[in-house]
Amino acid sequence: MQNVSFQLYSARNFQPFAEVFRILADAGYREVEGYSALYGSLDDAAIQQVKADLDGNGLTMPTAHFGLDMLEAEPDRVLEICRTLGIEAVYCPYLLPEDRPMDAAGWHALGERLQKAGEPIRAAGLTFGWHNHDFEFFTLPDGTVPQDHLFAGGPDLAWEADIAWIIRGGADPFAWIQKYGDRITAVHVKDIAPTGENADEDGWADVGHGTVPWTDLAKALAGSPVRHFIVEHDNPKDITRLATRSIATVKAF
Repeated sequence: MQNVSFQLYSARNFQPFAEVFRILADAGYREVEGYSALYGSLDDAAIQQVKADLDGNGLTMPTAHFGLDMLEAEPDRVLEICRTLGIEAVYCPYLLPEDRPMDAAGWHALGERLQKAGEPIRAAGLTFGWHNHDFEFFTLPDGTVPQDHLFAGGPDLAWEADIAWIIRGGADPFAWIQKYGDRITAVHVKDIAPTGENADEDGWADVGHGTVPWTDLAKALAGSPVRHFIVEHDNPKDITRLATRSIATVKAF
């Protein structure tokens, strides 16, 4: 089993993060993954406090999300934050609906844009890639799929594969792992509740307590360069329950 991490976006409604870090450490995590709102607007002192809180709980932050706007406008600031927090891999995580391309050419151009945005990150010796949601797998009018065009435009992009979002996008995760497994350097490990259940948690479930076949998926991912299995739940009701039940499942892979 590779390193088990926790995406801090899952804990955005359970502040302060200093307390979240204690909960995660108690549950057995040694890694967390940052997201833009955690540090994007923080000054140097606040970033240093995040680092101190991580250190105080025996946690590291080897991976992190940064928005495309910040990556393009403030690459030096991104790298400064990475150095302070010990981040080794940067993933661009999302596009607002109004910013999503509508055709194959647009998605290829986005891949080229990401390729360029990642140049200073890679030049600093860090991994740079894309984190998917569901919309990259919705078929375009010409019958092709955005994810293919994005990777064609960005030949050096790593992939942080969010398996549950692939499934929600109507695609077969096993086929996509087989196709682009050599790009997968991190995986978001989340679960989908059975139809009609967990409506108050947006239909997500703790890892191992839903419908995603994680045991088989872990075997399929074994041949990829994935280094981090990152627990996530987009809207949990109980952060301690999520953390403890999910890490127990992932450690059993």
